[in-house]
Amino acid sequence: MKRIIIATAGIAVGALALAGCSSGGNSSGDGVAEDGSLTLTLSGWSVDTTPEFQLLADAYHEKNPDVTVEITDYDPTDYNTLVTADLAAGKGPDIITQKEVKYVTTFQEGGQLLDVSDVELPEGIGGVESYEVDGTAYAVPYRQDSWVLYYNQALFDQAGVDYPDGSWTWDDYDAAAEELTSALDGAKGTFQHSWQSTLQGFANSQNDADILAGDYGYMKPYYERVLALQDGGAQESFNTVTANQLTYQGEFGKQKAAMLPMGSWFVATLIAQQSAGEADDFEWGIAPIPQLDDSTTGTDATPVTFGDPTGFGINANINEDKVDAAKDFLAFAASEEAATDLAEIGITPALLTDPVVEAYFAVEGSPQDELSSFAVQTHETRPENPTSNKTAAVQNILNDMHSAILSESQGVDDAISEAEERVANEVGLD
Repeated sequence: MKRIIIATAGIAVGALALAGCSSGGNSSGDGVAEDGSLTLTLSGWSVDTTPEFQLLADAYHEKNPDVTVEITDYDPTDYNTLVTADLAAGKGPDIITQKEVKYVTTFQEGGQLLDVSDVELPEGIGGVESYEVDGTAYAVPYRQDSWVLYYNQALFDQAGVDYPDGSWTWDDYDAAAEELTSALDGAKGTFQHSWQSTLQGFANSQNDADILAGDYGYMKPYYERVLALQDGGAQESFNTVTANQLTYQGEFGKQKAAMLPMGSWFVATLIAQQSAGEADDFEWGIAPIPQLDDSTTGTDATPVTFGDPTGFGINANINEDKVDAAKDFLAFAASEEAATDLAEIGITPALLTDPVVEAYFAVEGSPQDELSSFAVQTHETRPENPTSNKTAAVQNILNDMHSAILSESQGVDDAISEAEERVANEVGLD
């Protein structure tokens, strides 16, 4: 029986009106009935199009009929601001979804997250370290997206270009993008979205770099090759993408680009869009993201990529009568059972056991080739965001650098030097 109640958090920072239900379980007796049944509130965003929250809440209630999970639906754009404000006002939900790792320390330093180091996690689960501060865990991962390469098999066939085979470096990717563009009638070889992570994430992870160290010279070759691709017409320019608000879903889904570096979350989106007719019907596959050099290429190696987990933490002001249930929910969300449920709707869980991977590729519309399976489950995924109170400020500076370089309003060397100076002066180095 479904007992998931969805409340909506308004854009303005202020009260969460949860008419007729618990407002977050932070006052005496909140959410706990006389018969011992209780209600846990869980923060989420875009609930209508982000099914994982309802799925996990539903599944947990099925196993624990005395516990009802209410989802508080926040605006995704202002999620962290709104949740922070509600926590500070003493009316935040019991379970706080950690949408972005770079804000974990904001909640932790504000004393708003409970120590959850005693929550038992399955062996091999990814993303655990991203929620640890000085050896203490403040959240538990339930999903772990990693960046891979999507490719349109029909456009590759039309251009007479061989599919990616897992051995590609960025030089191979660049050559394929140029060859595809030359052979295709109007479609680009690849599409790079405007986010800084579409370039910096790979530069950081594949150079094993620490963005808090303040030295960004290793990014120069990545920017030079992307500038060459956009200047040569093998991908849309940064200025075109931003000015026309092009989406990666539209460019790849409508076959305007033959390749797309993107996070594994796009699997579920693409399947859904093809099923609904919002994307064209074509065969596609997933390959490992191209590598810095051939030392990590091939299916007998482990490609290096990046991605942050998504996790659940517990409001430090939760009613103490609900703490055990909240921790039990976190343990369930990290379990193989929950991971399998997530995989069945195309979500990439933090735990990738054989049954989970099998469920992931059993989804109708998903690719069935061996390389796609390899790409999803075999990679060293390094975090995009270090768990530090400096991360958000550093990333803002690096985003300015990214825009300046790809818009060609500033040269690569000058933009990197300026970013290094700003980080040193405005943030400080570790």
